Amino acid sequence: MKILATNKFATGSYSILDKIEAGIVLTGSEVKSIKAGQISVKESYAKLIGAELWLVSARVAPYQPGQKQSPDPLRPRKLLLKKDELKRLIGKLQEQGLSAIPLSVYLKNNHIKLEIGIGRGLKKYDKRSKIKAKEIQRIMERKLKYSPG
Repeated sequence: MKILATNKFATGSYSILDKIEAGIVLTGSEVKSIKAGQISVKESYAKLIGAELWLVSARVAPYQPGQKQSPDPLRPRKLLLKKDELKRLIGKLQEQGLSAIPLSVYLKNNHIKLEIGIGRGLKKYDKRSKIKAKEIQRIMERKLKYSPG
């Protein structure tokens, strides 16, 4: 499994409760561009439209040799899920405050997959406590590394 892109913003701003793997409907030039690492999911999100899940605002840079037929870089892309997974996801998203956030894009058996996290946005004080815990852990590791003995 080769990770092509990650969404660091999502892991810092949301508490992830569940993760789901989904396929993405892409064109040929988009596949080549993504395999070259030209994708950004930083500001993207998954949205239910009708009974389907769509990836919105994910930026796939145009593939340079295929400039003539390259689609819009920010177009919505359909996500492929099994029916039972989609029903479970719809049920969770209808709860108050839960969102579907793309976490990472990766290659699995030569197919491009998207990991979607179902999470709740963190409050400001939650973010501060998370940062404080990381800082304390960093200081402890530093002291253990340089302690005599």
